[in-house]
Amino acid sequence: MAEVEEKKGEERRGGENRPGRDNRGGGGPRPGGERGGDRGGDRGREQRGGGGFRPGGERRGEGPPEIELDKLISDSLYLDNQAHVVVSRMRDMDSGTKSQLRRLYNAVRRATRAPENERQHEFVMVRARLAYTIARHSLRSLDALERLLLQVTRKNETRGYERFRDLFEAIIAYNE
Repeated sequence: MAEVEEKKGEERRGGENRPGRDNRGGGGPRPGGERGGDRGGDRGREQRGGGGFRPGGERRGEGPPEIELDKLISDSLYLDNQAHVVVSRMRDMDSGTKSQLRRLYNAVRRATRAPENERQHEFVMVRARLAYTIARHSLRSLDALERLLLQVTRKNETRGYERFRDLFEAIIAYNE
């Protein structure tokens, strides 16, 4: 009877060639940390292209170009050119859907129509929604828009909010 039990145990394990559980290598610590190696909490960092600023103020290699708020307010052609730049980056980098952009644009329109004493708060919330959408759907091409929205919100001028809305409207139009 003991022989039959031993054979059944070998069959369950997969035969004689396969080592027992205690000989499999794997239960110990992994290289790179407790679990999963170099998984880190900053998912997608290799996709981001290293955009943004370094502490010294110099630009890194390939981030989205900065959109200047003062130029955006004063120059309609600059607004149009920036809309084209954002859309071409979206086509190159991202797989964002038109409906995601439309939802964000509708939020921008609502925030623009908000009473003046609530407008800044509404745009802060739009920025939070934009940041979430960028992170959730890996829409790295919209990073420049998020930074511009921060500038607009800090400046807190009606004209800046309107021009941001116009830029977003142009992006929607060129993305069709």
